[in-house]
Amino acid sequence: MNASTIADARKQLKNKQRVVVKIGSSSLVHKSTGRLNLPKIEILVREVADLRNQGKDVVIVSSGAIAVGRTAMGISRLESLKQKQACAAIGQVSLMMIYQKFFSEYGQTTAQILLTKQTMLDGESRENARNTFEELFSLGVIPIVNENDTVETYDIRFGDNDRLSAIVTALIHADLLILLSDIRGLFTEDPRRNPEAAFISEVDQIDDRIRAMADSSAGSDFGTGGMATKLAAAEIATAAGADMVIALSEDFRILHQIVSGEDVGTLFRAHPHEFFLMDYLEKM
Repeated sequence: MNASTIADARKQLKNKQRVVVKIGSSSLVHKSTGRLNLPKIEILVREVADLRNQGKDVVIVSSGAIAVGRTAMGISRLESLKQKQACAAIGQVSLMMIYQKFFSEYGQTTAQILLTKQTMLDGESRENARNTFEELFSLGVIPIVNENDTVETYDIRFGDNDRLSAIVTALIHADLLILLSDIRGLFTEDPRRNPEAAFISEVDQIDDRIRAMADSSAGSDFGTGGMATKLAAAEIATAAGADMVIALSEDFRILHQIVSGEDVGTLFRAHPHEFFLMDYLEKM
C-alpha cells in the first residue's frame, strides 16, 4: 500500500461517528503504587467529552476495577477467584465514581454497563443490551463498559477487555475501535526483546504473517491483554465493519491525534463481511 493510500485511510477516521475506546488497566494507574492516576484520567475524560461534543457517539470500555480494588485493600497477589471478584466489586465503585465526577465537570452524563458472556450468548439479553446502548446514545450519554467480574467464572468469561471492546463494537455497529494500552502498536517482533523490531503503521489484511507477529505474553503487571488479544480484537472489529487503531496510552491526548487522522499507532482497516457474533462467542 502506497503512502498516499495510507494517508487517505487515516483521513477517513475524521468521519467516524460511533467510536469505542478501550482503556487498559495499566493506563489508568501509577505504576509505582497501582493507585489511580487522576490527572491522566482527567485528560482522558476531556478528550472523550470533546468527541461527544463533536456529535459522535462514544463508548469507553474500561479495565481497572480489579487493579483498583486490590490496591485499595493492600492485596499484592490475587490467590482465588472469589478474592478477584471481591476486588472487582470494590474497585468498580471507585472507578465509576471518578469517571462520573470528571465527566460531570465537562458537562457529560455517563452510564455503567457491566456485561457477561452469558448476556451476549442469549439472544433476548443481547438485543436488550443493544437497545440500552441505542437509547443512551439518543440521550447523549457516554456508556462506560466493563466485564462483570463479580459474577463471571473462568469458563464463561470474555477473559480480556480487548476482545470485549471488539464485541461491543460489533454489537452496536460502531465504525471505529481504539485500543489504548502500554503497547504503541504492532511490531514485527516484541520490541522489548528486540530493539531492532520494525513498527507497522497500517494493516490492510490480517493474515498468518501478521498473526505470527503477535506476542502472547501479558503487557504489564496490571493488565491481561498482550498483542495476541489485540489481534483477536482486530479480527472481530474489522470483520464487523469497523476500523481499529492500537495506540500508546502514555498521553491520552493521542485520541485527538487519531481521530484527526494523524499517523499514530497501528491502523487495521475494516474488511466487513457477513459476521456472526454468536458464532464467535460460542467458540470462545
